Amino acid sequence: MNTETIAAPVRTPKPKWLRVKLPTGKKYTELRSLVDKYDLHTICTSGSCPNMGECWSEGTATFMILGNVCTRSCGFCGVKTGRPDTLDWEEPEKVARSIKLMDIKHAVVTSVDRDDLKDMGSIMWAETVKAIRRMNPNTTLETLIPDFQGNERNIDRIIEVSPEVVSHNMETVKRLTREVRIQAQYERSLGVLKYLKDNGIKRTKSGIMLGLGETEEEVLQVMRDLRSANVDIVTIGQYLQPSKKHLPVKQFITPDQFKKYEVLGLEMGFRHVESGALVRSSYKAQKHLL
Repeated sequence: MNTETIAAPVRTPKPKWLRVKLPTGKKYTELRSLVDKYDLHTICTSGSCPNMGECWSEGTATFMILGNVCTRSCGFCGVKTGRPDTLDWEEPEKVARSIKLMDIKHAVVTSVDRDDLKDMGSIMWAETVKAIRRMNPNTTLETLIPDFQGNERNIDRIIEVSPEVVSHNMETVKRLTREVRIQAQYERSLGVLKYLKDNGIKRTKSGIMLGLGETEEEVLQVMRDLRSANVDIVTIGQYLQPSKKHLPVKQFITPDQFKKYEVLGLEMGFRHVESGALVRSSYKAQKHLL
């Protein structure tokens, strides 16, 4: 599961570095009004992202396609799981129109997993990118894609429309993958990222969550594996439990530890490392084009 998932607060007290101010500012207020008026769907609002005000003020927002029901049941993710609805083939135009109305400079597009479809949603993905390009020629794009079960023809559809950044999240360390991402495979995700880079995608990106019981060495191994796949950008953030039914938080990672991962990541050769308790996959996404 690779959607942007912003968890609801856990019931145990959170450390002070996880407390955030409510988003404010003229740009945020204007965009919030547009979202409400036209019933625009963004992960920023539906996930109550703590970085929403900051990202919107910089002209960045995240949109989800292929419905809101996922065919996978990952232990960390708050998105509904089950049998998805039929596809809405007007969705590409709706997303493109939302981006235009909001005057988004850099759009991040993500989706649920659609293992129920023969193409796993890759055709809709390609059509969405094309629609955004037609209606918003000056908007840059990041696509946060599923693994498409490693099917190269489906991945090729993303490569053919050539987003500026293509992202696929590892989510956790190798040892915890089966528990955290039940239907995913660690090596398959690495293979998707390597295939993207080997076949012409200029900027690839991945993200991991901490606080699920991983060790420092395991985190560093994921980072080394990502560099071996020539991934350019990595995001590292704190896992928060969406509900009592989801995996519990085992630990809250300190700001100093997040900073350590950032420094070590840059030393490994990543172009960008976003590492912090409130970091999510699309955090400061526009910077990753530099």
